[in-house]
Amino acid sequence: MARVSTHVLDTARGVPAGGVTVDLHRLEGAGRFHVKRDATNADGRTSQPLLGGDRIQPGVYELTFYAGEYFRRAGISVPNPPFLDEIVIRFGIADSSANYHVPLLVSPYGYSTYRGS
Repeated sequence: MARVSTHVLDTARGVPAGGVTVDLHRLEGAGRFHVKRDATNADGRTSQPLLGGDRIQPGVYELTFYAGEYFRRAGISVPNPPFLDEIVIRFGIADSSANYHVPLLVSPYGYSTYRGS
């Protein structure tokens, strides 16, 4: 089964980032199409893949993580506006039958990502 999944780790506090809102969009030409909105659970993961099936449509996708909202709710002091608010990760899907796991490691002043397993 092919899928797109994610998880978020709060590297400032060393914990999974629960309650982070995540949007998945597919880009096609000049269009940007909303696929799904979810939020991370106590383990920092969405409960279900953001996209899944026997095959997924190849192309360019974006994940938007609402980090500023998460840090404010967690009681972490961030400036107004926050240095990192909405983090957008654009990635490509070339293999329609593969798993694409896109983790986010985040703090109020930095983030990193990679293709996980």
